Amino acid sequence: MKYVDVKEVFAEIPDEITLAVSISGCPIRCPGCHSQYLWADTGEPLTVEAVAEMLKSHVGITCLCLMGGDQDPAEIDRLAHWTKENSKVRTAWYSGRDKLPPEIRLENFDYLKTGPYDAKRGPLNARTTNQRLYRVERKGATLELTDITHRFWK
Repeated sequence: MKYVDVKEVFAEIPDEITLAVSISGCPIRCPGCHSQYLWADTGEPLTVEAVAEMLKSHVGITCLCLMGGDQDPAEIDRLAHWTKENSKVRTAWYSGRDKLPPEIRLENFDYLKTGPYDAKRGPLNARTTNQRLYRVERKGATLELTDITHRFWK
């Protein structure tokens, strides 16, 4: 799995200063995708060492968001687990899948976005969107997904 760029952003995860890592090799290939350059398998290897360097180089971020990686959800889960174990930064994954794959363990994430981009329904900030952003919350002994998509709507 490879990444193309890394950006500090404020709009991807509400109330977080997010380091968004754009992962290439997207197998979803949504019609109307604004990031078609991520369909190609290009960029640098996304390794634990690369994530460690990103965290070291971007002091002040509160969340690491892996944007894509649907071709290898087990690796996404592994990188999120490493981040949780080795930093105080929260973790997020933007997936183009409708449902979370079984390789994704909720305890490794604070936020999860699901759903392919549908141009007719719009992005997360459209009330008609099919995409959902969830916050992972502990409810007693279990972890549950709380839909916070409405936080994008004005």
